[in-house]
Amino acid sequence: MKYTLPLFAVLGALSLAACDRPTVIAVPVAPVMVPGPPGPAGATGATGSTGDTGSSGGTGATGYTGATGDTGATGKEGAGTTVIVMPPASAPAN
Repeated sequence: MKYTLPLFAVLGALSLAACDRPTVIAVPVAPVMVPGPPGPAGATGATGSTGDTGSSGGTGATGYTGATGDTGATGKEGAGTTVIVMPPASAPAN
């Protein structure tokens, strides 16, 4: 009787120590990119040059307008039948 309680205490400690504890894996958090403050404004660029106006100082000639195409033929009238196309039925929501 003297050894019963210490024996059960040792057996209980060994049985709890033998249990497989799951390993906790710490997943690193991806860093979030945050934009910094805006930098100073850049210098203003140089003004571009205008095109050559020619020796007379006038502008260039305007191009010709193309010919207009022929009008298409009128289509054939229908036979009076109306066709209704229904969209496919959606999947039922769960």
